[in-house]
Amino acid sequence: MADNNQNNMNNQQEQEVDINAVRKVRIDKLNELVANGQNPFEIVSFPRTATAGAVQADFEKYEGKEVAVAGRLVSKRIMGKASFGHIMDSDGKLQGYFSRDDMGVDEYQAFKKYDVGDIIGMEGIVFKTQTGEISVHVKKVTLLTKSLLPLPEKFHGLKDPELRFRMRYVDLIANPEVKDVFVKRSRIISSIRELLDNKGFIEVETPILNTLAGGANARPFITHHNTLDIDMYMRIATELHLKRCIVGGFEKVYEIGRQFRNEGMDPKHNPEFTTIELYQAYVDYHEMMNIAEEICANACEKVCGTLDIEYQGQQLSLKTPWERLTMVDAVKKYTGLDFNNDDLAYLIKKGNEMGLDMKEDTSWGNALYNIFDAFVEEKLVGPVFITDYPVEVSPLAKKKPSDPRLTERFEFFICATEYGNAFSELNDPIDQRSRFEQQMLAKVNGDEEAQPYDEDFCTALEYGMPPTGGLGIGIDRLVMLLTNSYSIRDVLLFPTMRPLNK
Repeated sequence: MADNNQNNMNNQQEQEVDINAVRKVRIDKLNELVANGQNPFEIVSFPRTATAGAVQADFEKYEGKEVAVAGRLVSKRIMGKASFGHIMDSDGKLQGYFSRDDMGVDEYQAFKKYDVGDIIGMEGIVFKTQTGEISVHVKKVTLLTKSLLPLPEKFHGLKDPELRFRMRYVDLIANPEVKDVFVKRSRIISSIRELLDNKGFIEVETPILNTLAGGANARPFITHHNTLDIDMYMRIATELHLKRCIVGGFEKVYEIGRQFRNEGMDPKHNPEFTTIELYQAYVDYHEMMNIAEEICANACEKVCGTLDIEYQGQQLSLKTPWERLTMVDAVKKYTGLDFNNDDLAYLIKKGNEMGLDMKEDTSWGNALYNIFDAFVEEKLVGPVFITDYPVEVSPLAKKKPSDPRLTERFEFFICATEYGNAFSELNDPIDQRSRFEQQMLAKVNGDEEAQPYDEDFCTALEYGMPPTGGLGIGIDRLVMLLTNSYSIRDVLLFPTMRPLNK
């Protein structure tokens, strides 16, 4: 291991030497341009008439016509009196044919000094080469930006994940398929907005800085407001403010936004992440299941063109309706333990024999959830809705009228991962106060993720909130699923990274 680390350090040092040498040469070229009154950084615009993708997609429209295109020079092949090069812009790659006879000696010589990585504008006639490649017969070329550092292909590409995430700007240039992920991410979010807007939902914005961190069980980030001289918390959920909107008379609201949780990092978790939370008055969690299916299936159809997809080697179908199982039934199906009929002491004993460490006085609900969490979730290929969660782990959900040990709550799972959480929302202020008190006791007993007592939210409920269904879906995980990405860092443009000097 030590030898490998030393080799990596040596390779990095050699690369840095090469890059520094290249940078010096390029700065010398820039200085020469400046001295000749041709500073590319003084150019403020370039009047493009087409993009590379447009020319490639509709050659018949552009053939024989003059265009002005611009992009990053990603390849260059000098062949004496004529040369070829490719530019890449936001939607494609296009070849340029550069001839001394057409451009003139001075401009052609200037082009030959351009470097891969420079951003240029090409003006000329669209044609096809003898090999059939759509190209621009360049009459004039303009250096728009001088690149002072080489693209990573010169140094064996940009493949190391840590370096890719730290230098996403280079990753997007070196690995064009990465950009496709973020184009799809944008389309997924747009599809969600379009669907909900068409259903009559109103998009609202709620505070990111709060005096309490509520709406979920999580550790918050803490900051300080200098003017008010108070500590504040970055939000961990939008739930409690959105439900205040329901109290105030909005009947369908949603928010797509960033959440912040001071927790661990792994392929499924990043300290800041994006969710969609929505709330609708006069419906229950069954309607939220319908909306969850619709959101995911609609996004899948938009970006994948089909509901039959592959995720990390697993074949899936998002065709609706999805399977629906109560937590009790799921535990019985995958472990054989029957929480409807088996004795609680027996269930605790069997759970401990399977590897848990539950105390003898563990409640029925906690025993059920612990066994589900440890032994069932990992088997849920799905998509499947798991419904009717214990009240102990659902402080904001309404109790089931038929069994007060349970709540009208579901989570849905795909490939053993939870993608969304929903309730028939608790609107009884007396019950809500009692649940908050239980959460405070849990915090006193060491649960750092227990929710705080939100007196203002309880006051809001006392004014009356109609029966309401609520749903939250993790946008990043949905993007991972629909782009076949293994890690959440693959679908975040700038994921959280430890500084290099730490």
